[in-house]
Amino acid sequence: MKYSIVIPFKNEEANVEALLNEIEAVMTPLQAPFETIAVEDGSDDQTLEILSRIKKETPWLRILKFSRNFGQSSAFDAGFKAAKGEFVITLDGDRQNDPADIPKLLRLIEDADLVCGIRKKRKDTLVKRVTSKVANFVRSRLCEDGVSDTGCSLKVYRKTCLEKIKLFNGMHRFLPALFVIEGFKVKEIPVNHRERAGGVTKYNFFNRSFNTIADLFAVRWMKNRRLKWQMEELP
Repeated sequence: MKYSIVIPFKNEEANVEALLNEIEAVMTPLQAPFETIAVEDGSDDQTLEILSRIKKETPWLRILKFSRNFGQSSAFDAGFKAAKGEFVITLDGDRQNDPADIPKLLRLIEDADLVCGIRKKRKDTLVKRVTSKVANFVRSRLCEDGVSDTGCSLKVYRKTCLEKIKLFNGMHRFLPALFVIEGFKVKEIPVNHRERAGGVTKYNFFNRSFNTIADLFAVRWMKNRRLKWQMEELP
């Protein structure tokens, strides 16, 4: 398997089918084996029913169903562990990430371990844009990961590198910093960002700002405390 696409879904009944259609249109011309892992994160709408219907006619779709809502970090972690591909692609389920950008990221991943999208023209509310800008500024200064927009879910990871990273709740936002700590090569590229076509955002100022402070300092602690020994074996 060449590519695994991991997508968390939480109450995205309005977006599921259109997003999967877009993914098929982008991935099929690449002529490489791929799979899409939809992680159903405790939805209480028709998301699971729609996924199950589509799966009957879609051999490249897999569904992981959580027993309840565990959150985005758990969804990504479950998808990463289930992925069979050499490279793992992540997207949000709200269709704000554009699958048409995936080939651009794939061209860079051959010479990197992680490629991150940068949302240059955000289609979010003013509050979300300002919150994200402040959060990215603080994170980049404290973590020194060199990443402009860690909140963009459109990323491509080398699977062998992902296997060396242990995720904790909320830490998916800091995956680029964790890759840098491990000495992996991280690249960035501008990507398209779209308005939410349907459904309601699950994030607000409080759960995207204050709840990440402890995580931020945890990553800072890991960066400063990582082992840096060097050695040579004597003859």
